[in-house]
Amino acid sequence: MIFSSGIFLILLIFDGAFSTPAISKSDGKYAPTWESLDKRPLPKWYDEAKIGIFLHWGVYSVPSFGSEWFWANWKNGGKPEKEFMRQNYPPGFTYQDFAKDFTAEFFTPTDWAAIFQKSGAKYVILTSKHHEGYALWPSKYSFSWNAKDVGPNRDLVGDLAAAVHSKNLKFGLYYSLFEWFNPLYQADAKANFKTNNFVVNKIIPEMVELVQNYTPEVIWSDGDWDANDTYWKATEFLAWLYNESPVKDTVIANDRWGVAIRCQHGDFYTCADRYNPKVLQNHKWENAMTLDKVSWGYRRYNYITDIMTTAELITTLTETISCGGNILINIGPTHDGRIDLIFQERLLDLGKWLSINGKAIYKSTPWKHQNDGITDYVWYTSKNATVFAISLEWPKNNTLKLESAVELFENKRPIVTMLGNLEKLKWSINKNRISKTVRIQFPNKATVACDWAWVIQIENPTLVHVVQNSVYN
Repeated sequence: MIFSSGIFLILLIFDGAFSTPAISKSDGKYAPTWESLDKRPLPKWYDEAKIGIFLHWGVYSVPSFGSEWFWANWKNGGKPEKEFMRQNYPPGFTYQDFAKDFTAEFFTPTDWAAIFQKSGAKYVILTSKHHEGYALWPSKYSFSWNAKDVGPNRDLVGDLAAAVHSKNLKFGLYYSLFEWFNPLYQADAKANFKTNNFVVNKIIPEMVELVQNYTPEVIWSDGDWDANDTYWKATEFLAWLYNESPVKDTVIANDRWGVAIRCQHGDFYTCADRYNPKVLQNHKWENAMTLDKVSWGYRRYNYITDIMTTAELITTLTETISCGGNILINIGPTHDGRIDLIFQERLLDLGKWLSINGKAIYKSTPWKHQNDGITDYVWYTSKNATVFAISLEWPKNNTLKLESAVELFENKRPIVTMLGNLEKLKWSINKNRISKTVRIQFPNKATVACDWAWVIQIENPTLVHVVQNSVYN
């Protein structure tokens, strides 16, 4: 990769800017250390939002074969990828040749944003650059390998950011720290990361460019696993992000900033792809998952069984929110800028469910119990003096039996309803020598508005229950 002398001058200036001295805590700023950065309070909007949309979109959407790792798998000798190329493309065809067909001619960002809004999501995260290094914006540091120079000839990041903001949704950016075949990165790797020319000359300037030009409120880092956080200049960048950037008061960043950093440092933890511990965590976390169970990027040949059902999606969402997490729902758009109909259907189904049951999700907090003691398909959330029991199945004989919620009923007269229905539900406490349970009589299913999971609202103004979200600052 060749840079002009002018660009090198800019890069040197950026490098100096990130040699940040320790900042005094008295002025409310953050020093470039994990000890200091970890003390930053989590911006309130993120915990309240609960649901985001993730978009894996890039040149890999053109072959749309295997996964978004197509280039690496092909170059590293993957048999399915090699056979796919042999059967469909001439000898000498390169991965870069796919870029001209990343056309995005049907990409209408306002339509995308409308779908995301209808899904009930509150924030949207776009892959600004995946491991292939192709930038979806006119990056000064990715000459001729960005969406303005080759492919759609437009600023995809800027176009989507404007549309998302027009729907009053938060906008964030995924950014891969490493690039499979970038010569600067390969040289640093060969030197066992004792040099960081790639980071100084490409990564830091590019991330600063993204933040300054598009003001994302989420920085979702990835591709960190080869080197430690000092190589990536992670704490220096985050200190700038929190102290000086145009989004310093509202932005959040995840935990993928180098070896041994995941699940240890960051505004929110992702820990691993599809992370769903199903138990309450002591730090804010996010379940980044994908509707296509096989791939994050679009695949032309997927099967219906590869796609999460609406019930599976709502189950995953419920488990995640009950345990204090946010859910980030990934879809892979097509090379020509469409969101596949099966993904649209799943998102609109989710929006329909949330239009009835969102009260139990948005701005909710974990209750003292997450999963019920005897009815394992019931998960709890809470809000002030109200507890919500989310039943992922319709109970036998229309009677829901709960063990963990008995304390909400003993010596109390709670008001019990199902969200979406007006009638008060009958309940009783059953006692035996082993345990106590409360039995709630469900309404006639024919009168129920919801098609998937059903939320029982238990209201008691005198109830003082344990909320365990204070660890999220």
